[in-house]
Amino acid sequence: MRDDHPVDEPDQSLDELIRSSKRTVSERLRHLRHHHPEGPFTLAVLAERANVSVRTLAQAESAEGANVTLETLAKVAHSLGIKRIAYFLDDAVYQQITEEFRALERLREQGVEGVAARRAAPTGLPAVSVEELTRLLTGIAEQARDALQELPPAVERNPPQESGS
Repeated sequence: MRDDHPVDEPDQSLDELIRSSKRTVSERLRHLRHHHPEGPFTLAVLAERANVSVRTLAQAESAEGANVTLETLAKVAHSLGIKRIAYFLDDAVYQQITEEFRALERLREQGVEGVAARRAAPTGLPAVSVEELTRLLTGIAEQARDALQELPPAVERNPPQESGS
């Protein structure tokens, strides 16, 4: 996946902009299919999940990129839990969602099977602070896990014997 080409460079001609946009969408769609935390997905599985045809997805992922519709992008994004279809063209949204998926993958690698999330009100914390807090909590969880693994095995106590009266 190349992140070195902005989709809309100011000096691009309209044709270059279209080609670049199609290439970016195809790369990000392929990347998403292969690197989604619940994946990787085959074209057939993702097509069924998103309720689009395999042919449509294959064309969208092709080197030339197809004129994929916003409806198709929205269906694919929604089927994978992405609420912003800007993921496919906006570099900032793409980076944010990709980092969220990486964080999920790191949690899974550490044996976390589920996360309970609750959002009652916005925290008002800057994204950098939230990321730092996440790193700190992850570190604490790792240290706790390591400390528990270093404990000696539990010693089974002899059950009390009944006395015959």
